[in-house]
Amino acid sequence: MDPITMALLGSSALSAVGQISAGSAQRAASKLNAFQIKTDKTLNKAQASQQARVRREEYDLATSANIAAFAAAGRDVGSDRSVQAFLERQEELVGQDIGRIARQVSVQGMKSEMAAMAEKRRGQNAYVSSLFSAAGTAAQGIYQYQTVKAPTAPSGGGGSK
Repeated sequence: MDPITMALLGSSALSAVGQISAGSAQRAASKLNAFQIKTDKTLNKAQASQQARVRREEYDLATSANIAAFAAAGRDVGSDRSVQAFLERQEELVGQDIGRIARQVSVQGMKSEMAAMAEKRRGQNAYVSSLFSAAGTAAQGIYQYQTVKAPTAPSGGGGSK
């Protein structure tokens, strides 16, 4: 095999290997990105839990202050219906706030899951695409080899008369 033909085949082989390596690297990067998305989801969940706890603590502190203010004003906190209605409304509001925080983290969690799955799929698609590209490059190299290889002398004994 002459050096030009060897270079042609070697170039095709290197190109195919490079395409597969690039696809593999994209797949690995996508897996890492998906992991980061899931890590962010966990962090968001922890932050939401912290927000809910802080909101509950604010409610508890405000309730204590309100009860003290009502008592200082001479109102019977245990039997005054308007005081009870006020306190119940405040508890209802804190429940709504905490519920809203939980719904937000749930929606964000679903979005994160979908984004992570899409990222993994993108990487897998890039890898599969690289395999097809590499196969095409290899086939093209074989075709070029067939078209440029030196013709061989016909074998057999069919001489001229």
